[in-house]
Amino acid sequence: MASSMAAAATATALPLPSGTTQRPSAQGRLLFTAAPARSLRLRPAGRRSARSSPRATKAVVAALADPLKVMISGAPASGKGTQCELIKTKYQLAHISAGDLLRAEIAAGSENGKRAKEFMEKGQLVPDEIVVNMVKERLRQPDAQENGWLLDGYPRSYSQAMALETLEIRPDTFILLDVPDELLVERVVGRRLDPVTGKIYHLKYSPPENEEIASRLTQRFDDTEEKVKLRLETYYENIESLLSTYENIIVKVQGDATVDAVFAKIDELLGSILEKKNEMVSST
Repeated sequence: MASSMAAAATATALPLPSGTTQRPSAQGRLLFTAAPARSLRLRPAGRRSARSSPRATKAVVAALADPLKVMISGAPASGKGTQCELIKTKYQLAHISAGDLLRAEIAAGSENGKRAKEFMEKGQLVPDEIVVNMVKERLRQPDAQENGWLLDGYPRSYSQAMALETLEIRPDTFILLDVPDELLVERVVGRRLDPVTGKIYHLKYSPPENEEIASRLTQRFDDTEEKVKLRLETYYENIESLLSTYENIIVKVQGDATVDAVFAKIDELLGSILEKKNEMVSST
């Protein structure tokens, strides 16, 4: 495991939407060119040490004045949800998703929830101000203050990132799951839902157990190649807008490996950050 987060960056390719103009090359910046090959130059997570098992279930809680703070982002079907569960389980972080917060606030009938519902009923996007307030209030709760937090898929835009910066809400690291576009498309297009049990299947990676189940599987209307490519284009645009804010702490993790292998990289990264925090506490 790398002993320092300041290790030299190595360039790895992340396909990006076409039709954009070229920007100056810099570490931590997206490179947009008219050519098909594009890359995101970020620091990859280091190699795995043998100190802990990827699926270790024992909680790791840092008894620190400054607990672990993590942001994570990934394209549709990148496996972000699975990795969030593993991170939350091992490190006991408060898992915070803006979407989940929004639904919870609306269900609870809170002031933020009522305001958000008004926009949603009109078919409008909920303003950043409302969502940022929800996130801010959630981060102030005791579990997030004492154990640290994992902010899942948020912020998604420069304005949201700036709102968090204004509130001095900044992570120790921003994990970016990197999966090739062709694999993301395959994962999405092959997904199927069993309307009876609610279980998610994949025609290639997790097929139904029998013909009876197979015959009743349904596909989401937006799980088509055309729709997923549009979603990926939007995702890359959003990520590009965040780089100027988080470029020094973004760490790219290859997400096309097994679940355990991906988590091993993330686990190493977070363990390294905790070690540094412990060293700082010990030296004071």
